[in-house]
Amino acid sequence: MEARGLVKICGLSTEETLDAALAAGADMIGLVFFEKSPRNVSLDRARRLAGRARGRAEIVVLTVDADDALVEAIVSAVRPDWLQLHGHESPGRCAGLKARHGIGLMKALGVSSAGDLAAAAPYVPHVDRLLFDARPPKGAELPGGNGVSFDWRILKGLDLGVPLMLSGGLDALSVGEAIRIGGVRDVDVSSGVESARGVKDVELIRAFVAAARRAAPAAGEAIAEQGRNA
Repeated sequence: MEARGLVKICGLSTEETLDAALAAGADMIGLVFFEKSPRNVSLDRARRLAGRARGRAEIVVLTVDADDALVEAIVSAVRPDWLQLHGHESPGRCAGLKARHGIGLMKALGVSSAGDLAAAAPYVPHVDRLLFDARPPKGAELPGGNGVSFDWRILKGLDLGVPLMLSGGLDALSVGEAIRIGGVRDVDVSSGVESARGVKDVELIRAFVAAARRAAPAAGEAIAEQGRNA
């Protein structure tokens, strides 16, 4: 059976680009709730987009150090499958939100070198997935979606006991190499499928999903071969 990685298109804000992601076969769609982001959506728009996607892809809502009231409002309005925390949320904060809302919890961690991976361990008991994103450039206002990448080699062979997802500077041209080098088949993209900052592009979405699909089975076979040779 072919190994099939998950593809997440994040920062969607229009019906046209959401439909493009769904038609291309994206497994997850991401809705951003962070006012500084050009991808920020209102509760009403997110509710409508989520309704359009429900049953066709898993719905992820992204927040950055949001308080309880905002998280409650988002979860109640959107009814997502996943809550993605992309700020400085502690392991304890993750545990509390997971217990309170009873949906999948994904914690994003910024990395730039192998030494940054040690920060992941305390989160493992409290999350359903870890997303490794490139550490934001100095002075950046956004914790993600900055179009920068990191050395994917640091993820090779990494097993933390929870599913991993790769993000940061990916596009249709680089995602195959990223999957091959890092060995993480589940990928997330935002700026890499945009024609302008915050503006998703239908053709770039299609190309990204197709490229990720082509790369994931080969990466899965390479991982299996490593296991057989161990």
